[in-house]
Amino acid sequence: MGVANDIVASWRRPAQVMRGLLAAGQREDRALAFLMLACFLIFVAQWPTLSRQAFEDPSVPLQARIGGALFGWLFWAPILSYGLAALTRIAAMPFGGRGTWYTARLALFWSLLAATPGWLFYGMITGFIGPGPAANVVGAVLLFAFLSIWGITLRVAETEGMTDVTP
Repeated sequence: MGVANDIVASWRRPAQVMRGLLAAGQREDRALAFLMLACFLIFVAQWPTLSRQAFEDPSVPLQARIGGALFGWLFWAPILSYGLAALTRIAAMPFGGRGTWYTARLALFWSLLAATPGWLFYGMITGFIGPGPAANVVGAVLLFAFLSIWGITLRVAETEGMTDVTP
């Protein structure tokens, strides 16, 4: 299946999609591509909100806001994502997790990418409607969806994951 089809399928069957990703073997390049694509799409999702903020408060120009978001999402978010994936792997070890460092990374990176449609929708809501009840509801649904997908994929990664110990 293609990545777009897998993203849609992850909202309904995240465990099945994760099993398919694990069955494809350890491919660090693919995991990194998932992370970078997710970070880029989340960065793009911020544009309507940043535009609205620049319109409401012109003291910080739109280009500066976009530059800051670019630096945050395409430089810091990947670094922090690697750290978070390592922490989840360490947390799973005492509970008998059989996954690897790679499977923990794949679970997080894929979950971020799978949640990007929600991020794009959230960006449109906050950009066009602004803060309020609609943004709160969409944000809560996005958070729940991401945590659900990540929890399920991490469980699959730690119970059915690969058994080699390469980092």
